[in-house]
Amino acid sequence: MSKERQRMEALIYHAKPQPGKIKVVPTKPYSTQRDLALAYSPGVAEPCLEINKNREEVYKYTSKGNVVAVISNGTAVLGLGNIGPEASKPVMEGKCLLFKIFADIDGIDIELDTEDVDKFVETVKTIAPTFGGINLEDIKAPEAFEIERRLKEELDIPVMHDDQHGTAIISSAALLNALELIEKDIANIKIVVSGAGAAAISCTRLYQAFGASAENIVMLDSKGVIRKDREGLSGQKLEFATQRKIDTLEEAMKGADVFIGLSKANVLTPDMLNSMAKDPIVFAMANPDPEIEYKLALATRKDVIMATGRSDHPNQVNNVLGFPFIFRGALDVRATKINEEMKMAAVRALAELTKEPVPEQVNITYDITRLTFGRDYIIPKPFDPRLISTIPPAVAKAAMESGVAKAPIEDWDKYREELMLRSGNDNKVVRMLHNRAKMNPKRIVFAEAELLDVIKAAQIVYEEGIAVPILLGHRPTIEKLKKQLEFDADVTIIDPRAPESDTTRTKYADKLWNMRKRKGETRYSARVNMGKRNYYGAMMLVEGDADGMISGYSRAYPKVLRPVFEVCGRAKGVTNASTVNIMITDQGPLLLSDTSVNIDPNAEELAEIAQMTANVASTFGFEPVVAMLSYANFGSSNHQGAKKVREAVRILHEKNPGLVVDGEIQTDFALSQDLCQNNFPFSKLAGRKVNTLIFPNLDSANITYKLLKELHKADSIGPIMIGLKKAVHILQLGASVDEMVNMTAVAVIDAQEREKRKNAKKKGS
Repeated sequence: MSKERQRMEALIYHAKPQPGKIKVVPTKPYSTQRDLALAYSPGVAEPCLEINKNREEVYKYTSKGNVVAVISNGTAVLGLGNIGPEASKPVMEGKCLLFKIFADIDGIDIELDTEDVDKFVETVKTIAPTFGGINLEDIKAPEAFEIERRLKEELDIPVMHDDQHGTAIISSAALLNALELIEKDIANIKIVVSGAGAAAISCTRLYQAFGASAENIVMLDSKGVIRKDREGLSGQKLEFATQRKIDTLEEAMKGADVFIGLSKANVLTPDMLNSMAKDPIVFAMANPDPEIEYKLALATRKDVIMATGRSDHPNQVNNVLGFPFIFRGALDVRATKINEEMKMAAVRALAELTKEPVPEQVNITYDITRLTFGRDYIIPKPFDPRLISTIPPAVAKAAMESGVAKAPIEDWDKYREELMLRSGNDNKVVRMLHNRAKMNPKRIVFAEAELLDVIKAAQIVYEEGIAVPILLGHRPTIEKLKKQLEFDADVTIIDPRAPESDTTRTKYADKLWNMRKRKGETRYSARVNMGKRNYYGAMMLVEGDADGMISGYSRAYPKVLRPVFEVCGRAKGVTNASTVNIMITDQGPLLLSDTSVNIDPNAEELAEIAQMTANVASTFGFEPVVAMLSYANFGSSNHQGAKKVREAVRILHEKNPGLVVDGEIQTDFALSQDLCQNNFPFSKLAGRKVNTLIFPNLDSANITYKLLKELHKADSIGPIMIGLKKAVHILQLGASVDEMVNMTAVAVIDAQEREKRKNAKKKGS
């Protein structure tokens, strides 16, 4: 992607369909005059009077307890420097977005037009009654230290400068685990810190809190080693000044056990790395380019334990592992501050979580057979769903034990359940799909590449590393569209009707004729069909010339389905292929089947659809909890439609007793745990959160998923084709570019899974 196009995409993202990344959404009903009278005058007076009697009641009657102010003056924004408050606003909105999607905290960004410490502090103190916590962001040192110190002293709500403490907390957890692996004592190790900004100083202070010795620490700034005999040192730098008579990083690195990089790219050379002690620990956290390249470090020292700030290498030091969950725990006990005990509790919780068995969902996301505590896994992954139920309780307990919690938690099991419910409100599934696809991209055929939106989708998946696109269609048209989009990558373009495709088309036609000569196919019709992109693309998969295919953007579903069925066919043992849509809802992901293929399946076919859909859930890392839907509940009707569903459940219970599936059941009873538990405690679904819905016919499934998509703006991933021999997925007519990108990721993962099964079968034989 050219820098100019990347720039334009970023600008469009922030400007359309409405400016910015966050908005305010009402949480109470407002449709009637009665609602409005309660929301505002005269009803609003009652909570005002209660709060006036007892200020703490503000947490009961307003959103204060779940709102964090993200505050900056724009003096140290990312790698952009002092760009001012207005220019920092997109970053602060982005931080608010992260608070919401990772911890369900409502962030409000506030940009202050002052570099004066007194004015900054006074302004924040003045507006503090609005918020449950204050997240300071992108404020330059040394002012950042003074601002945070004063606000922590003068306010009675949690305050944290994430630039300082976020990296410190995550890297401390990684350091403790790395030292445990190599059996070194933190009190005896020699640490070199490259960088002397807010993050570097906070990191070093936290390492000392865990036992690192000041005498064993050397810190460097842009002028070299910070020594006690240097003039003009700030109070923070003087705190870490060494008495050693050394001046350069090269000298400092000799015999060092740990390198902490918070400076700039490529300052650490292979010679310096070679001069370190046995089993060196290198945290090269400069972004986007670390102090030493990951591959270069591993090639230089086989015994190195390496971490970076990048997501494409193991051991990513990512602040999102910390700040959302630390504030979550602090808010939930109404902590008056975020103290050292709470930060250290977060460190220990992160370190211990790394050593626990990793959920299959995380292994699947990162395309790893089994993540285990070791040199390539010393801190949890950002996609780990356990973070929200692990870090906030640890922080909350530390707040209670250190005496800063105003609302102690009594029922910890209930609290963890509430935290898990908060984790279902975002698009983790989409991020997981993309991340997993990138681990092992596959060749995906785009059968309608003469269309602009299809080319856009192909461009995105190529540039994001999700897939290797193969574009089918009229070459001049495709090349013209590529030029229009500045898609200058050398990707494969195939025109099935062009003379250069004659040899392959003939080979494919012969293959098709041999497959279907007893089903009405002639040599002539086979050759004609192989000039059609859906036939040609499907045959590419059969012949191993591609791994997956996406089609259906411009044609009705049945017209695309027919050539796919004729060429690829159903998987072994499958009676009917079907489809599943993953709907991203406020309550978490829901799998709906069959949304596109089988009009009125019988009981045996319904059971097969349910089993295949459960397999899809497992593939994507969910433990399937399957509700077989009907208009009736558990024998309340003897109509054939209800009896069909009942019989399908019987078949599933008999064939797969380990699968959590039940019905026939109405949708509201399936989705409400309380309703199900209170009325049908005997059901396998009682007390379980249903994530898979099997509909009795195509009408109900298709209508439901489209209603969810259009009326509730639920994102839809699908229809995901299941039960075919090959990884072919057919889009709904007029699918958006984002939907095509997501379906491409699904096709890649489908192809990955097929490859794994094939390899496993080979090993078994």
